[in-house]
Order: sequence, then structure tokens, then C-alpha cells
Amino acid sequence: MARRRQIYEGKAKILYEGPEPGTLIQYFKDDATAFNAQKKGTINGKGVLNNRISEHVFTLLDHIGVPTHFIRRLNMREQLIRQVEIIPIEVVVRNVAAGSLSKKLGIEEGTKLPRTIIEYYYKDDALGDPMVSDEHIACFGWASQEEMHDIADLAIRVNDFLCGLFAGVGIKLVDFKLEFGRIWDNDYGRIILADEISPDGCRLWDMETNRKLDKDRFRQDLGEEAEAYQEVARRLGLLPEGEDGAVLDLDSHRKRRGK
Repeated sequence: MARRRQIYEGKAKILYEGPEPGTLIQYFKDDATAFNAQKKGTINGKGVLNNRISEHVFTLLDHIGVPTHFIRRLNMREQLIRQVEIIPIEVVVRNVAAGSLSKKLGIEEGTKLPRTIIEYYYKDDALGDPMVSDEHIACFGWASQEEMHDIADLAIRVNDFLCGLFAGVGIKLVDFKLEFGRIWDNDYGRIILADEISPDGCRLWDMETNRKLDKDRFRQDLGEEAEAYQEVARRLGLLPEGEDGAVLDLDSHRKRRGK
């Protein structure tokens, strides 16, 4: 099989050119980072689990009419996606106080918020992804007002759906990150959901015990990171018994790619 050209490598994924114009192949790595990549490590099998979880969630979102970049899963670590023009904004949706919100405002972690909060962060690792307002986004032309309305509406729809999905398997959706992109039809741009939805970008707590089932286990040195990701996949019906060790090695993948 011919080697695909690498387009981009981020902290958790690699993008390769796709088999058709307007498509990319998204490869999920086991690499784990925190605190703007100041802390680095590996969670064995994370890429496989995130690929499955994100595929599952994006497929269900498509069924309720949320447009996404996902086309299909190709194998254990790769999926075919639409190539989009990424909006340089991370959208964070918060239902329960945790992380930076608790630290900045002195709210005890685990406090249910009176209403869902949507926050925006400018995607720039060198600047530490600073929080920005609608005014900043409009001023610097990162997205139009109409696009931001679409993004906010989609974020609320995704949140409502995911809260129900995870609650159905005994998991509390504390907060999560979304990214959006544009696809173009001649001169008309449409906003669609991009990136991934997985325990890497979601805070997921067991409803009964508040045990963390997400990347906070890596951030906070809680241990059992792989087991937490496996638990989320298992509850969603994506990891039958006996598949815990079904992972691919990133170094072997890179050697096959000729890196």
C-alpha cells in the first residue's frame, strides 16, 4: 500500500491526505499531554479507544442532524474525515464546576452550575489557548456573527444529547471541548463539528462515586488511565470482554509510514 502524505501532527492525532479530494485520514495516537504539553506521557491503547468512542458519538450525532466531519472508521486507529477549514476557537461547554473554572472563580469542584456555560478559547499553543469573548472573535475575524450563532446552537444540541447518552450508562458529563470547521460549497461556507469527542476532551465522572473516567487521571497523577478509558468504552457497548489488549503500537505505525 502506498504511503499517504502527512498533513499535520498534533498532540493526540496525525492527519494524512485522504484517498479522495476533500478528505483526510485521522490517526489517533497513544500520546497524552496536559498543561499545554508541559506534561507528556503515554496511555496504552488510548488511540484505539478514542477512535471507537469518537466514531460512536459522531455517528449518533449525525442521526439527530448534527453535521460533522466524520465519514467512517477505517481501522482500529484511523478514520476517514472531511477536510474542513478549522475555526481557530476551542468551544468549552460546562455543566459542573471543575478544572480551570473552579480554580479561577473559587467554586468547589463538583458544584452543579445553575445553567450551562459556553466558553471560547483562541487556539494557540504558544499563547496557552487564552480565553476570548465574542467581541474578540468578531474583531479579529476568526468567525462571523452568524457562524458563532451556529456554533453556539450546535454546542447546546451536542451537550443536551451527550448528557443523556452518558447518563444512560451511569456517567456524568461535567464539561467537554468541541472544535468546528467550515466546508465550502462555492462561495457558501457551512459550519460542521470537527476534531473528536472522547475522554481526552471530556470530563466524565461516574454518577455514583464521582470517579474520574477521563484524562484528568493523567493530569492529576491518579493512575489507571487506560482502565478509565476502557470503562467508558465498555459502558457504551464498544469494548466487549477480552479486547482490552487490542492495541496497535505507535512506533510500529511510524516505521511502516517511513518516519
